[in-house]
Amino acid sequence: MLSRSGSFVLLLTASFALVGCGPRTTRVEQGNADGVMHMAIGAEPRDLDPHMVSAYTDMQVVLALFEGLVAVDELTSRAVPACAERWEISEDGLTWTFYLRPNLKWSDGTALTAQTFRDSYRRALAPALGSEYAYVLYPIRGAPAFNSGKNKDPASVGVSSLDDQTFVIELAQPTPMLASILTLPVAFPAPLHVIEAQGGLTSRTNRWTRPENMVGNGAFRLTIWGPQSQIAVERNPHFRDAAAVGLNGIVFYPYENAVSQEAAFRSGQLHLTSEVPLTKVAAYRRDSPELIRVDPFVLTGFMRFNVTRPPLGDIRVRRALAMAINREALTSNVLVGGEQPASRLTPPDTAGYTAQATLSYNPDAARALLAEAGFPGGDGFPKLEVMSRAREINQSILEAVQQMWRTELGVNISIAMKEQRVWLNDETNLSYDISNARWIGDYVEPYTFLELFLSYSGNNNTGWDNPAYDALMNRAVAISDEAERYALYQQAETILLEHAPIAPIYHGTQAYLMRPEVQGWPPALLGFHRYQFVRLSLPETP
Repeated sequence: MLSRSGSFVLLLTASFALVGCGPRTTRVEQGNADGVMHMAIGAEPRDLDPHMVSAYTDMQVVLALFEGLVAVDELTSRAVPACAERWEISEDGLTWTFYLRPNLKWSDGTALTAQTFRDSYRRALAPALGSEYAYVLYPIRGAPAFNSGKNKDPASVGVSSLDDQTFVIELAQPTPMLASILTLPVAFPAPLHVIEAQGGLTSRTNRWTRPENMVGNGAFRLTIWGPQSQIAVERNPHFRDAAAVGLNGIVFYPYENAVSQEAAFRSGQLHLTSEVPLTKVAAYRRDSPELIRVDPFVLTGFMRFNVTRPPLGDIRVRRALAMAINREALTSNVLVGGEQPASRLTPPDTAGYTAQATLSYNPDAARALLAEAGFPGGDGFPKLEVMSRAREINQSILEAVQQMWRTELGVNISIAMKEQRVWLNDETNLSYDISNARWIGDYVEPYTFLELFLSYSGNNNTGWDNPAYDALMNRAVAISDEAERYALYQQAETILLEHAPIAPIYHGTQAYLMRPEVQGWPPALLGFHRYQFVRLSLPETP
């Protein structure tokens, strides 16, 4: 394994050495010469196993290393062929047949077949693995029972291979958005031959994602994973379209500090950042508009309430906290990237859907609810903590919301900023009171937001469970008529906002810095890019 990546490691070493020698050659300049893009991601990845990732930052790296049956087209946000060159849907909508491209291979040269996809889906759904995203595969016949452990036979899951290049998915009910669901990493193939050799398909201590062991099927392959340092990937010669890949490599740098990212960008160490310091947005827009991008983004920022902890189990308390947040003030005075105030979970006009129900700023009603719950003017309200991933923007949001809760309700809630790994683990384990979170749509359809709070969703992380909500969402997913499906979404989102396991705050944009050398990086509503189409070259002068 070391021999195959030795040249790329030497290239990187030489690049870093040149950077360290003085002002002669920056990392960006060397990267331009070598075809290696240097980009920031917002945090150290928790995992690079496609069936285990849930954070946006982790997925940014995984999309360089793996590819599924279909991928997201950046311009249209629709599913397009990837490992599968085409697919067919039966008349009743229950059987989807995918025809794989010929001669697909893993980065070690091993054949990737329809049987690999079949067994990968079974692994992703295996209860012993504990994938947080497994629930998105529940439309597949037998998937819920197998994932919950009620049926222990993996053959009961409706996935099969007719031959090496024909993969079939059988559904329990029609699911019009299945192609979009399959763009998610949990639906990617996994190198089972490597995973088994490194300790078992569902072992949580398996080290198969280390650089010396990892095998993928994406445009790039892993060469370096230095914790809190860098993740480097090089061009994968066995990728299905390797000749068309425009970069020789990418180096991802985990930065949880926007100020450090901007400083690295300004000194020529990064081609791309993942964010911009709040205090620098206006200056870049004024003085260097060619370097700043503010792209549309299908995102909602919100507070999660852990309903298993008192007094947050009381709807009145949750609604009071939600209604005491002045979203207009936040987006006008704190957020400076064009974010919009959010009184609903689903961003307005998501594929033509806008929720009619809202959870809006109403401090008088909030005070009345809190008094009704037994805490007039905040008297007797227990000590609670709101946690967040350590980002400048999150700190600013929490300080503003903390002041609103103190002023409007008389309650004092402390702030805890945490490393992303810790924050994610605390959310998953319900080891928190209130959490500042955000959700980026997995695809452009309201379901990707509303499914979060299904009782069996691995991304729910609130402890909230509502059978009526589940029933509405389970009905909606099977309906192809958009108007009928959206009517059910309206009912479901009304229940969600009335019960308030969350408090929506803002609908987002994505502000970041990008060097003009980066080509093939169009605005993407979902924030993900297909790295095989990226190039490094100076744009032509008009």
